[in-house]
Amino acid sequence: MHVSTPASSAQAPWLIVGLGNPGPEYARNRHNVGFMVVDLLAERMGGRFKRATKAQAQVVEGRIGPPGPGSRRVVLAKPMSYMNLSGGPVGALRDFYKVPPVNIVAVHDELDIDYGTLRLKLGGGDNGHNGLKSLTKAVGRDYHRVRFGIGRPPGRMPVADFVLKDFSAAERKELDYFVDRAADAVECLLTEGLERAQSTYNS
Repeated sequence: MHVSTPASSAQAPWLIVGLGNPGPEYARNRHNVGFMVVDLLAERMGGRFKRATKAQAQVVEGRIGPPGPGSRRVVLAKPMSYMNLSGGPVGALRDFYKVPPVNIVAVHDELDIDYGTLRLKLGGGDNGHNGLKSLTKAVGRDYHRVRFGIGRPPGRMPVADFVLKDFSAAERKELDYFVDRAADAVECLLTEGLERAQSTYNS
């Protein structure tokens, strides 16, 4: 399905939100892969996160894409609330930067997808993800998602324990590659559109 960006959204900035929990104890958790992806995007842009003045979040402003009309103005954001309260900071950033919902991209972990697999989509439910639940309550459901597969917990491990654990040693061998690919997918979404990004990165 081809989804075009409304004309009213063409000049608005994009708000790229990595979902995660603040603090060093959570930094390498599976639940924080959204933070890892936007950290890499910030590094590519040559920007450093700073505390937002109007929201409980850290932000980097810059551009993604080739110089000229193909580049997109972006705000990378990491909510500094906990995951379950992500919607408050994102709603405040949306209002401050005047971002339409279709120009919001949430990068997040996804239990129902195999580790390292990506799925991009526009809109949809929260699938039990508390960060998405909070985000949808704040901004509606018509935002883009870059879903980063982390797989299901082994055996009878509770989901809450699984997502708040670091990636395993075996997973870490490929983690940098998968995070890099997810950052590429975000850039493709912004510069070439959802349909092209889906055909290239959905696997």
